[in-house]
Order: sequence, then C-alpha cells, then structure tokens
Amino acid sequence: MKRIKLTLLVLFGLFVSFPTLAQTSEMGLLEGLSSMESSEVTLLAIMGILLLLIVILMLLMIYLLVFLSKTLSVETPGLEHQPSWWEVFRKQYIVGEMKPVNEEKDIQLDHTYDGIRELDNFMPPWLKYVFYITIVFGVAYFVYYTVLGIGMTQIEEYEQQLAIAAVEAEQRQFLAVSTIDETNVQFDASGPAIKAGMTLYENNCVACHAIDGGGGVGPNLTDDYWVHGGSIEDIFRVVKYGVIEKGMIPWQDQLSPEEMQQVSSYVLTMVGSTPANPKAPQGDLYEQKIEEPTDALTEDELGVEEI
Repeated sequence: MKRIKLTLLVLFGLFVSFPTLAQTSEMGLLEGLSSMESSEVTLLAIMGILLLLIVILMLLMIYLLVFLSKTLSVETPGLEHQPSWWEVFRKQYIVGEMKPVNEEKDIQLDHTYDGIRELDNFMPPWLKYVFYITIVFGVAYFVYYTVLGIGMTQIEEYEQQLAIAAVEAEQRQFLAVSTIDETNVQFDASGPAIKAGMTLYENNCVACHAIDGGGGVGPNLTDDYWVHGGSIEDIFRVVKYGVIEKGMIPWQDQLSPEEMQQVSSYVLTMVGSTPANPKAPQGDLYEQKIEEPTDALTEDELGVEEI
C-alpha cells in the first residue's frame, strides 16, 4: 500500500509539472521544432510515444496491485483489512461513524410521521467544522472592524472609491486636453472656456488685434474675411504654428493645447461684433460649412411631388 501511495504521488507530481513546463517554454518549443530536421522530429515523436506507453504501463501496474490486494483480503479471512487514507479521512471528517441498522433503535425519537420514525443522528463532521469556522470568522470579523477599527467600513470604502474615481477622471481629462491638436480641436462654447480664452486674448493678443478684435498690426477678427481660414481648426493652426513672415509668432511653446483651444474659441465668439475702429477686411470671405446629415432622406424617399 505504501508503494502504491508513493507511485501515485510521483505520477501526480509529473502531471502537475507538465503544464507548468509547457506554459513557460511554449514559444521556445515551437521555435525549436521549426528549426529541427525531419529525422530529429521523428525521433522526438518516438520518444514521446515511448514515454506515453511507460505511463500507461505504470497505471496498469497500479491497477493490478490494487486488484491483487483486494483479492487477497477477500480470499484470506484471517487477514485484517487495513483502511486506506481516504476511508479514514472520509469517516473522520465527512460522514462520521454511522450506527448500524440493527442499532438504530437506540437513537429513535418519539416523533413519527406517516409511519416514518425520526432518528437522533449526529451532525455530520464536515458541517460541524464549517459551523466552528463561521464562529471563529464572526468573532475575528467583529474584533477587526468594530473593536480594533482596523478595517474600513462600507462608507469609508465608498468614499475611498469616490476619491480614486475623481483622480482617474482628472487623469483622463488631462490626457484628453493634452492631445488636442488641429485635427481634433473643437469649438468650446462653455462659460469657463470662453472666459479663460478672453483672459488669454487680453494678455497676449491685444497688441496686434486690439482689445475688441478690430485689428491693428494684425487683421480684423470680427468680420467674415480670413487670411488663413475661419474654422476652429484654421484658427487653432495659426495660433499654434504662427505666421512668421507676417509677424504672428507660434504659441505652442507658451500655451497648452487646452489654452490654444480656449483662445481660438473666444476668437470665434468675436465674429459679428462691432469694434470701435475696425480694420478693412483682409483675405477671403469665409462661409461656415453646414454638413448635411448622412441619413437625410431624398425627395423621392419623402414622396415629394412637383406642383
């Protein structure tokens, strides 16, 4: 029996180690097989088959040994049966020692129902141990959270998660504004953005474009004529890269992408206003393009008929 246990442990260790080795060296094994010659691959396959046959023979030997031990115990009445470790474990920790049927009258109760008498059986060992574990866990839980106050309550955990979520939201917002460029810039008409853009304009742009956008050294920003385009993308591009030959410096080293979006949005809000001393229009007339929805129905689909 000891030899059988030892053999089973060895086989179990082999089977447990095989998946680990396969996971750690999967790529190396594939690369090695691809670089091997056909004769080497054939030899490796033969060795694998032999190893499989050896394992099968060992399992067969174990089965024969178990069968032989059971046969000897049955044919030899005087030979005392030695319970296996599983039988001992099952009896001690799972099912317990049940009373034989002929002794059940000792544990019968007076309660009967439909001819069925109730037995005063003991609690199964596994259930008893689970009950003990719950008691120990309950005491430890109460001491940990209530008496010592080490663990966080549900409210504290909720507040901690809110703080973490707030930090993550700030990181996402910072990442979003830091990646703004002339390809994805958008007109931000929110109050804080326009106010921040106005402050940036007053601090950096009034020398060339006047406080009211009427123009000076630079062009008028309040009419519909633009030298380099009047879309939010065009304005952002000019602010970012500047126009060196005309005296417009690039602001990408002095302003963040979010600040350039804010001042560009503010410039758009000045269009249509009336400055005190407007400069003559420069550039080309810019008309805002209105994109039609891609799912718009045609006249035929709407059933429109000419009158």
